[in-house]
Amino acid sequence: MSLAVDDDLWSAIGDPTRRRLIDLLLSDGHGTATSLSERLPVTRQAVAKHLGVLDQAGLVHGTTAGREKLYRVDQDQLARAVGQLVEVGTAWDGRLGRIRRIAERIQREAGTAADTGAGVEP
Repeated sequence: MSLAVDDDLWSAIGDPTRRRLIDLLLSDGHGTATSLSERLPVTRQAVAKHLGVLDQAGLVHGTTAGREKLYRVDQDQLARAVGQLVEVGTAWDGRLGRIRRIAERIQREAGTAADTGAGVEP
């Protein structure tokens, strides 16, 4: 497991508006800042800035379409992000499992000590 997480990629995905933009682009196949802003409670300028961040992270790519850019999700980069998320989730599952086993061992040892009277003063 590499756990080579791309901080720029996750910083871009970390914003809820940008995640919503990715959802809209995935469902529609493409979109412009104008068409996307009509479906979100933010301005066209805000959407354009969010798309710029996503573009810089490689999650979307824009092509000129008249006076606007037409954006599409980069499926390979999105798959890379999903792969990283799976790796991080697997690593945390392992960590939490180790913590659980330690806690269970401590609990068993405390129960054994109580059963034998160890640690109890006469």
